[in-house]
Amino acid sequence: MLTIGCHLSSSKGYFAMGKEAVNIDANTFQFFTRNPRGTRAKAMNPDDVNKFLAYAGEHQINRILAHAPYTLNACSADEHLRILARDTMKDDLERMEYTPGNCYNFHPGSHVKQGVEIGIQYISDMLNQILTPKLHTTVLLETMSGKGSEVGKEFEELREILDRVTLQEHMGVCLDTCHVWDAGYDIRNDLDGVLHQFDQVIGLSKLKAIHLNDSLNALGSHKDRHAKIGEGFIGAEALKRIVTHPLLKDLPFYLETPNDLPGYAKEIAMMRNAG
Repeated sequence: MLTIGCHLSSSKGYFAMGKEAVNIDANTFQFFTRNPRGTRAKAMNPDDVNKFLAYAGEHQINRILAHAPYTLNACSADEHLRILARDTMKDDLERMEYTPGNCYNFHPGSHVKQGVEIGIQYISDMLNQILTPKLHTTVLLETMSGKGSEVGKEFEELREILDRVTLQEHMGVCLDTCHVWDAGYDIRNDLDGVLHQFDQVIGLSKLKAIHLNDSLNALGSHKDRHAKIGEGFIGAEALKRIVTHPLLKDLPFYLETPNDLPGYAKEIAMMRNAG
């Protein structure tokens, strides 16, 4: 069965997100761990989490994905901002222990003219500081579009980060369809070729999640503008091929399209009918 969901607001808690997911025929979802444009986080509510875990078990909700706030930059030129990213992610991973066995996704960051090599070193250093053997969460590096000085626009950059992390068993990759398209990977006309390249560079065993988005921009634009399914340059048919591809169909898919809940419900139905 296709595992698919969308991005939901965490402001009302885990149980409310679970109910929203079921109402739109989703069996997973993504959420921000805290204010996506800041660092503030609500206190954890164990009762709410326990209600969600019971509800999730009843409704086969699994493999939820937490997303770090956009403001974090693990490879900033400013040491204070790097420390903020490290401490925030460390706290997020501690909070994720309330819902063990899931994933935590983050944007690698922007090296801000320091160079990709320095950016990669800062990111891997941070990961080595926050990952512990007892962790029950898999941390995912997200593929990026290459806007500005983003690290992660090429598979090789993500591979370099992974190679420098000691506890690699706690690491994986989240492939964002809009981002890889904008970075220049032609998933519309050469999906098999892109997956082969990913496998050769990173390894498909490291691919743990997919952000399913169309793109408002042409291939290789490095712009990062998400579009609703079928309203962008990738197109609905290409995205349907992704969710039904033999190498991908068992992964969880998370819609990040500019939508409301009824819009997400339509996209989920579209993808469920793709097979």
